[in-house]
Formats: sequence, C-alpha cells, structure tokens
Amino acid sequence: VQLQASGGGLVQVGGSLRLSCAASGRSFSGYIVGWFRQAPGKEREFVSAFRWSGGTTRYADSVKGRFTISRDIAKNTLYLQMNSLKPEDTAVYYCGLTRIVWSEIGNHKRYDTWGQGTQVTVSS
Repeated sequence: VQLQASGGGLVQVGGSLRLSCAASGRSFSGYIVGWFRQAPGKEREFVSAFRWSGGTTRYADSVKGRFTISRDIAKNTLYLQMNSLKPEDTAVYYCGLTRIVWSEIGNHKRYDTWGQGTQVTVSS
C-alpha cells in the first residue's frame, strides 16, 4: 500500500486547512491510520489516529477541539480538518499505517508505512 498526503499550505493564525491521506494498492480496512507532524529539529509528534474498522479516534491534547479526523470509505481517504490554527501547528504532516494495539498508536516508530508529508505553515 502507498499513501499520498496532501492539502497543506500557508494559512494565517486562526485559519483552517483540510489534509487528506489517500491509499492506493489496498483498503485501509484492518489498519489504524495516524497523523503525525514534525517541526524542524523536533521529533515526529502524534496528532491524531483513526481505527478504520470501527471508527475509533484519538487526538493529542494540543489539538483537541480544533482538529477533527474523518474518513470517506468510498474514496479510501482519511481527512484531518484543522481549525483555529496556531503558529505552533507549523510542521510537515505525515500520515502513517499500523496494525499495532490501540494503546501504542502515539509512537511513530510503530508505524510501518508513511506518506510523503505535506507542509503546513501558520503565519502570525
């Protein structure tokens, strides 16, 4: 399976963006799909995750109430709606796949497939 992340861009503080993560080669069924972000000089950070079978979601505390993860089953695509963006949200955003237990989804090292990343820049 290959992942294609898109939707990043330059936005002002308080603005919104919607990121997409599309899979080719197979369905997301049976996987957990996670969004992570990485700012320059920092480690890859968990943002949100979606268990494709069942729809369970989780968010990092830093994005709760501002970001919403959702899916389009027909398009085999996962979305991350980002509202009320802050300068500290600036990073390259990656989507990844894993089959690990739900309690470990915040660990980027446990994901085995990644998309290419999409840059999000929030200007103040």
